[in-house]
Amino acid sequence: MIKYTCLSILAFGAVFSSCSKQESKTTERKLVWSDEFEEEGLPDSTKWAYKVGGNGWGNNELEYYTEADSDNAFVKEGILHIRAVKEEKEGNDYTSARLVTQGKAEWTYGKFEVRAKLPKGRGLWPAIWMLGKDIESKGWPLCGEIDIMENVGYDLDTLVGTIHCQAFNHVKGTQKSKKVFIDKPADEFHVYAIDWTKDKIDFLLDDKVYYTVENTYNTEEEWPFNKPFYLILNVAVGGNWGGQKGVDDTVFPQSMEVDWVRVWQKE
Repeated sequence: MIKYTCLSILAFGAVFSSCSKQESKTTERKLVWSDEFEEEGLPDSTKWAYKVGGNGWGNNELEYYTEADSDNAFVKEGILHIRAVKEEKEGNDYTSARLVTQGKAEWTYGKFEVRAKLPKGRGLWPAIWMLGKDIESKGWPLCGEIDIMENVGYDLDTLVGTIHCQAFNHVKGTQKSKKVFIDKPADEFHVYAIDWTKDKIDFLLDDKVYYTVENTYNTEEEWPFNKPFYLILNVAVGGNWGGQKGVDDTVFPQSMEVDWVRVWQKE
């Protein structure tokens, strides 16, 4: 006969309660979009498009972003690789890729999760971020920007989460941002995420909130985050931030490896 002590009964109750809460939390949301990167080759063209060019991208970046080039963006063994390469293209000394869901999928609110391993090396600037769908008509920063994950190679163990808008942006030095320590981002996968509602945006690392930006219910200049946004994955080289301490050409090629991307919304 199995004997249950008061302590074990309480423990069982706690476990059951914890499981119930987890189930409740999960069932509040529905997986509305994802890419698990199961098909090898180029990224799924029904889900991803490319931003192409080498014009510095407003940050004096040094890379040329290619389109559907398997040297810079490819899926292998269930992992998306966004790879920066030391090679000349159209006057740029490096190539890389910037993948976007623009024109294919945009969302208003939700939990956005990306499980990724970051590149390693001085001069690299990987990012997982979002822009307002209306950027073509309103321009930046009025369209709004949400930086789910930014990292620079000379400060590898630091994760940065940020919002930019008309009132709060890095040009003015008023951006709302927070840095947090991250352990071995180039050696281990971590989950970078935001949980975005009409009231606030929570920034999460491995499902733990480290920063919250609240809606102050002022004008669009303070909160443009109530409309569709699209996702962006890229690895930049150099630039105003990434290149502050130069670029180490001995580290190339380097990749951001993405295990999956998932978007959850309340039913």
